[in-house]
Amino acid sequence: MRSAPCAKYRELNYFEDMPDTSQPLRVVAAVLTFGDKVLACRRAPHKSAAGEWEFPGGKIEIGESAEAALVRELEEELGISAVIGAHINTSITDVNGLLIQLECYAATSDRIPTQSSDHDLIALYEPSAIAALDWAKPDLPVVSILALKHEDEP
Repeated sequence: MRSAPCAKYRELNYFEDMPDTSQPLRVVAAVLTFGDKVLACRRAPHKSAAGEWEFPGGKIEIGESAEAALVRELEEELGISAVIGAHINTSITDVNGLLIQLECYAATSDRIPTQSSDHDLIALYEPSAIAALDWAKPDLPVVSILALKHEDEP
């Protein structure tokens, strides 16, 4: 008797690294500010969403708080330590059939990052200028929030 294809793939751990698309993938990002400017990062050519801009961050591991994940991701990705501040927004975005739940926080650091493991360009922008960048879809709600906040300021 032959085993079903799915059973065979499970035996081989074929699905082990595939995301569970029934639940959103939880990720976290930081709006890092330095003076009156905001840090934006452009995805490197070898990464998914290459060429799109995003706020730095990454996946939240099982059992990890969003804030702890953000501290870890900023250290791994940008080589900086950061203080995580207020929660800005949580939104769920469909990206090619994968639901991304992005939790975004304000953050500060004593050091402006100069390199990244995931990005080919890191830059500081005035809040009024960030909307003109080609943003990754999950980051767009926070870009809108920052743009509205900037418009409300005198």
